[in-house]
Amino acid sequence: MDINELFKSAAERVQTLDTRPSNSNLLKMYGLYKQATEGNVQGDRPGGFDFKAIAKYDSWASLRDMAREDAMQAYIDLVNSMFD
Repeated sequence: MDINELFKSAAERVQTLDTRPSNSNLLKMYGLYKQATEGNVQGDRPGGFDFKAIAKYDSWASLRDMAREDAMQAYIDLVNSMFD
């Protein structure tokens, strides 16, 4: 399988987890997924008291300039680690 197929498979597989991942892992998965599928974060950082949106933005922004394939592999590795 190539990296794109493995990434898609991991994205589908994570939906089958028996327990909800920790907030930390959810944020990591979000940032890696967005970096892999959309590239660098766009737009302004959310303000105010929308702490969830701020955390998601920061997670994605922390991966700025990470190569798409590297983000895919990190996402795959993180998902796989949840099944060990």
